[in-house]
Amino acid sequence: MKTNFNINSLVRENIKSLKPYSSARDEYKDATSDDMIFLDANENPFENGVNRYPDPQQNSVKELLSGIKNVPQKNILLGNGSDEVLDLIFRAFCEPKEDNIITLPPTYGMYSVLANINNIENREVLLTEDFQPKVAQIIEKINKNTKILFLCSPNNPSGNSFSTNKVEELLQKFNGLVVVDEAYIDFSEQKSWLERLEEFPNLIITQTLSKAYGLAGIRLGVCYASTEIIAILNNIKPPYNVNELTQQKAVERLLKMAEVANEISEIIKERTSLVQHLKEINFITKIYPTDCNFVLVKVDDATKRYNQLIAKGIVIRNRTNQPLCENCLRFTVGTNLENERLIKTLKLLKNI
Repeated sequence: MKTNFNINSLVRENIKSLKPYSSARDEYKDATSDDMIFLDANENPFENGVNRYPDPQQNSVKELLSGIKNVPQKNILLGNGSDEVLDLIFRAFCEPKEDNIITLPPTYGMYSVLANINNIENREVLLTEDFQPKVAQIIEKINKNTKILFLCSPNNPSGNSFSTNKVEELLQKFNGLVVVDEAYIDFSEQKSWLERLEEFPNLIITQTLSKAYGLAGIRLGVCYASTEIIAILNNIKPPYNVNELTQQKAVERLLKMAEVANEISEIIKERTSLVQHLKEINFITKIYPTDCNFVLVKVDDATKRYNQLIAKGIVIRNRTNQPLCENCLRFTVGTNLENERLIKTLKLLKNI
């Protein structure tokens, strides 16, 4: 159990003294009568399903997530995609032009983008050749202004999960915030860090409904953290940051967890099949282990093969410009028919 952590020492001074905006819906949140007349928020009174402002705390969605993930509602924050959640973390804890973060390339590109937007120094420590954190080098990069360490596990674009021991060591040794981005955790056999949330007060876990839940179009990101961290983020989030249609669609999907589980199982099955068929392609020189719904491979000439596939109507991701990913392509696992078409096309490219 980590005990020498004080969240108040990390919060920006202006955020500490911030008086959060109080929306009309926040002010009557304890009222339960169905006969209430709403004349508080200057809305159009004619009912059409979305004429009223949405629940600012997304309680229906949080209630379902709480039961599915076994995490209390008070430890959950929802955002307009995970990118909003990440941006809120930057704005709450990182002082522009003063503080810094640490990221581990190759990794999700938005960490760096958000650092630039918020005028925060990004201290990069490359992963090892097998895409694991270099703990000693990360610790060396930390100074008094290092506020956040971002760990994408399972990692994008490499696809692998980070060693539990390495992540635990970083949580213990770093007195800043450790954000574990678990966007792809549903495709992994490795356990989520949600099971140890209470053990580490500096741990923030982000997840999304965009991947395994099949809701990329509604943009809903999830943050799990201590009640203290969630309270700080709630104070600075926009009052109605998750719209009504998104909340409705999320509830609808979360009530169909058996369907979600079946789709995840099918994707994992297709991933296994795809990897086996990729071994038959002579210009693929390496297939990296994956805990995600995608596969990273090394090829003879990534840009050439990418352009060939585009010409054949197949869009993939060329990662060759990422550190440690020279001549690497990333294939998302599609449907059975999509994967078959990909393999068939790759085989036709063998002699081109």
